[in-house]
Amino acid sequence: MTGWAEFIAAFAVFMLSHMLPSRPALRGPLVAVLGRAGFITAYSLLSIVLLGWLIVAAGRAPTVTLWYFAPWQTWVPTFAMLSACLLGAYGLGAANPLSFGGRGTGFDPDRPGIAGVTRHPLLLALALWAGGHMVPNGDLAHVLMFGVLGGFALLGMWAIDRRQRRTLGDAAWREQTRATSLLPFSALISGRWKPRGRPSIWRLLAGLLAYAVLTGLHPAVIGAWPHPIMP
Repeated sequence: MTGWAEFIAAFAVFMLSHMLPSRPALRGPLVAVLGRAGFITAYSLLSIVLLGWLIVAAGRAPTVTLWYFAPWQTWVPTFAMLSACLLGAYGLGAANPLSFGGRGTGFDPDRPGIAGVTRHPLLLALALWAGGHMVPNGDLAHVLMFGVLGGFALLGMWAIDRRQRRTLGDAAWREQTRATSLLPFSALISGRWKPRGRPSIWRLLAGLLAYAVLTGLHPAVIGAWPHPIMP
């Protein structure tokens, strides 16, 4: 199976793998069997495998050029991926019960940490990855892939907020989110969030390490050096 058929199949399976586990009727039994940590681990590994298939399928799809490559476009994913890696490092496992990937315990509404930047750091990281990579990949298959994934991530931020507000109730929701942001840094700009202390240096180093590893693996896995300045 090659061409558009493989791309459509990979896309459908990838989207279903993200839509079905979010349904309480399926998610509940899976969490009961695997545990919360086991569910997140299995879900993450499956997502990585299916995303890899989708990327490969997009590369095999027939080329339909929507815009042509220009050297300046490479700068967009360069900076987008650095931001995405830092968001992932600070968001994964942080005290943040308001979004996927955060820890449910230890959250202080007065000191929200990464949630003060954005309540959904991992989804924003995915949106930055997708949007940044769409710019230098102007063929139809990649535009569809990155565009839908970026839109899916942004829609997910709104959907999680909506579900959490319904679950917590308006009063508790306002209390929990008073110093947090949906739009990046909006709580800081408005004065609702005043950071106390310095960000974790270990998470900063983890984000930079992830960025360096992804950069180093990019030529071998994707087949192209990801930065405007060649090594």
